[in-house]
Amino acid sequence: MSKIGIIGGSGLYDIEGFVLRKRQAVATPYGKPSDKYLLGKIGKTEVVFLPRHGSHHNIPPHMINYRANIFGFHKLGVKRVLSISAVGGIRKGLKPGDIVILDQVLDMTRNRKSTFYDGKNGVVHIDFTDPYCPKLRETLKKAGRRVRVSVKNGGTYVAVEGPRLESASEIRSFGILGGDVVGMTGMPEASLARELEICYSGLSVVANYAAGISRRKLTVAEVMEAMKATTTNIKRLLSETFRLIPDGRQCICSEALKEAKI
Repeated sequence: MSKIGIIGGSGLYDIEGFVLRKRQAVATPYGKPSDKYLLGKIGKTEVVFLPRHGSHHNIPPHMINYRANIFGFHKLGVKRVLSISAVGGIRKGLKPGDIVILDQVLDMTRNRKSTFYDGKNGVVHIDFTDPYCPKLRETLKKAGRRVRVSVKNGGTYVAVEGPRLESASEIRSFGILGGDVVGMTGMPEASLARELEICYSGLSVVANYAAGISRRKLTVAEVMEAMKATTTNIKRLLSETFRLIPDGRQCICSEALKEAKI
């Protein structure tokens, strides 16, 4: 089976059954990734972890080297990446602690290097109709049912620049545009993975109500507490997902560059 990548917080590394083999630094043409990659196994599945913000959570979202992170996975032979992130809930009915399997993206970022094809190695226009791998999404849903972890199937992720939180007016606008959750790291991760023909799926934990939806002040402590409370369910969900992912890939991601180059 091909290697499966996980990008998220450091709390995910102690998934039951994960055996760490080594920590590996990876050099890329785009600079240094956020940290060393943790290579190991869960059963027969090879798993590669990367802390998105660094092991000490010292890299803010607008300073993450997204190209290096995703290229590092590619260089290590990873064909599938599961992304775990904390988000603010916009859609009515979403509450802190909910787990959302994302299916769409609204990219509001402005200053990030968001492609590997900047003219030096050709011009490529990938199809991004479905930003998240549909096969991985189905596997996550099935895993949720099997381990009885409730997940919300489908959600549009609004990616913002950060590091500040959003204004109430921005959140109202995002809601009108169809946004369900808001976060600072989902793009360009998803599109970079597609450019390298990596299957990518987004799993978001609603850590707080987005600005203006609740009368309470938004705090970082609130976000961290919600993520901590949900970590056990995320680990159970991921562990079962590893068992269910098939060896072969039959999805749009694996042929993303076919007829995409000019």
